[in-house]
Amino acid sequence: MLRRVFTAVLTTGALSLALPVTAQTKWDLPAAYPATNFHSVNLNTFAADVDRLSGGKLKITVHANASLFKAPEIKRAVQGGQAQAGEILLVNFQNEWQPFGADGLPFLADSYEEGMKLYRAQKPLLEKKLAEQGMMLLYSVAWPPQGIYSKKPLNSAADLKGIKWRAYSPSTSRIAELVGAQPVTVQAAELSQALATGVVESTMTSGATGVDSKLFEHLKFYYDVQAWLPKNAVIANRKAFEALDKATQDAVMKAAADAEVRGWAESRKVNTSTLEVLRQNGMTVTPPSAQLKADLKRVGDTLLKEWMDRAGAEGKALVDAYNKP
Repeated sequence: MLRRVFTAVLTTGALSLALPVTAQTKWDLPAAYPATNFHSVNLNTFAADVDRLSGGKLKITVHANASLFKAPEIKRAVQGGQAQAGEILLVNFQNEWQPFGADGLPFLADSYEEGMKLYRAQKPLLEKKLAEQGMMLLYSVAWPPQGIYSKKPLNSAADLKGIKWRAYSPSTSRIAELVGAQPVTVQAAELSQALATGVVESTMTSGATGVDSKLFEHLKFYYDVQAWLPKNAVIANRKAFEALDKATQDAVMKAAADAEVRGWAESRKVNTSTLEVLRQNGMTVTPPSAQLKADLKRVGDTLLKEWMDRAGAEGKALVDAYNKP
């Protein structure tokens, strides 16, 4: 009887050793926005989809709210392999390469339809540039249209003169200069504190960021100017991606494609719902006056011309592709 039990144990052990062991790979994915932000929620769904589609072979941990790297550090971390993937705001890197900032040009693309059209024109250039830098684009999702938050009423651009204006990209800094505001560089994770301490009095951002940062606690007016729809891009280190087996690579790209479609749809919903939250919390949400809109359009024309001069042939090709019927 003991001999039979001993033989069974040995046989079971031999069989278990013969079974293939599935290697599990772990990725870190730093992001700059709160865990409750729709981009972060979408990232977590993407990570769950990768886990499911890869049969558990790839586990991605999302580090939201700049908890692993601050927003300006994420791209370099992915490029250098400190993180295998990451989410970046493209316009943050315009000074490095002008086409990164195309979706931050005021009034070039001022609706979801136009924003997607611009993305299609921009995408081949993004993929080429990221490949040159040892990275790849997984997917990209637009923020809701950008509006202006202010402590005081704004009837024209002249009302922005001298105001402490939160800048987070080359375009937002340049807008401040053109209207005579004082640009102050503040990242999303630090915005609430900057407002509470009076470092910032006005900013240009989406309803989503307004709700995330509870801007209604400090600012009273939101002007829905729909200036542009900047995009977050989820990027990966190319060597880390190529180290995956083909089935896992396919799982990542399928999950990424689904995340892009889901993210754009969610952005539209968030745009409607967050503006309502701003209203419910006592903020005046209103379209810009005709004068303010005209003033901002002139600012946008100036920024587009300056950007085209800097971006050269690549910029012209991008805008031409975007303008093609």
